Amino acid sequence: MRILLVEDDPLLQRSLAATLREENYAVDTANDGEEAIFKADNSGYDLIVLDVMMPKLDGWQVLDHLRPQNPTPVLMLTARDTVRDRVKGLDTGADDYLTKPFDSEELLARIRALIRRNAGQTRSVIEIGPLSLDTATREARVSGTPIPLTAREYALLEYLVLHQGEIVTRTELYEHLFDEEDDSYSRLLDVHVSNLRRKLATDLIETRRGHGYLIS
Repeated sequence: MRILLVEDDPLLQRSLAATLREENYAVDTANDGEEAIFKADNSGYDLIVLDVMMPKLDGWQVLDHLRPQNPTPVLMLTARDTVRDRVKGLDTGADDYLTKPFDSEELLARIRALIRRNAGQTRSVIEIGPLSLDTATREARVSGTPIPLTAREYALLEYLVLHQGEIVTRTELYEHLFDEEDDSYSRLLDVHVSNLRRKLATDLIETRRGHGYLIS
């Protein structure tokens, strides 16, 4: 899953980006509202983590630009803990709201919940045939047996599972599984798909030639 992290504090931005990457998210960053709008308009994201107080354009202005044309879930971060600010964020189109300072585990839990909700899933454990995927623990099982996956293999499987019934193109996988700093993905995607199929030992992942991949 690919996340746009919009935060003008360089220390906090680096810390949050590192935390998200440790959880196998692809992360792009923006330092101000104008850069956030440019990246959100020109790239596909599964979630936007958006600070409120920023230079050039604040979080409210960015959110106002995004909605309603861009339906990407938005989690707003702010140091202003008032009911009025929280209501303003939610009424403007934010999907969730987190007040600084916050615990990284709560941030990650909210991110997982928003991504699941956007995919129409309400539970952390998703079952498709013999496959069971726990998006909270990031574990996969087939017929109850744990399947050891690399971070990239898990990210690929999770994306396909959350888009069950949809043909996912290679371009879409490139855009959502790899961030702006990754330049090696194009020649490795086929390897990841092949390894994932071998480990799952099922025919869950279908190839639609000329189109992409599908879990039905």
